[in-house]
Amino acid sequence: MFGPPGAGKGTQAVRLAQRAKVAHIASGDLFRENVGSDTELGRLAKTYMDRGDLVPDEVTIRMVLDRMDRADAAGGYVLDGFPRNEVQAAALDDALSGRGETIEYAILLECQREELLRRLVGRAKAEGRADDAPEVADERLRVYDEQTMPLVNYYESQGKLRRLNGEQPMDCVTDNLCEAIGA
Repeated sequence: MFGPPGAGKGTQAVRLAQRAKVAHIASGDLFRENVGSDTELGRLAKTYMDRGDLVPDEVTIRMVLDRMDRADAAGGYVLDGFPRNEVQAAALDDALSGRGETIEYAILLECQREELLRRLVGRAKAEGRADDAPEVADERLRVYDEQTMPLVNYYESQGKLRRLNGEQPMDCVTDNLCEAIGA
């Protein structure tokens, strides 16, 4: 599942994982888990996150692949916010191919920029997230447009892309998501 920061991918990924009874693997959660635990990867990731930059591919890939190896992911998982670019998508495809697996669907949650900024600034105030502060949110959206939007073509060319309107009420998005993937 991918989309710009604030589109609701975390909320929808959790809902889908619960409905499908599979693991929810969120790159953002992995970053915060490692930052909170003050791991070496976490300290490195924090320097990028605080600037609104994406964490380097090699760090992100390592965190996500390690998480996919945990026991609760053996029956499947919903990836939330990963991959974020074509390098990560190719690394994921390679790793899954080695396991005899493949990505079934790539869900794109779409929202207008004004709505995204409103959501991010509100989340920064409510949750105290430095990565959603107004000065960082705009940079995160710019980086998303530059680095993540090429995944639209990547997954569309494979016939795996499903586009959803993330501006609808949460339950409508969830219903549309489940319909889009036949869940």
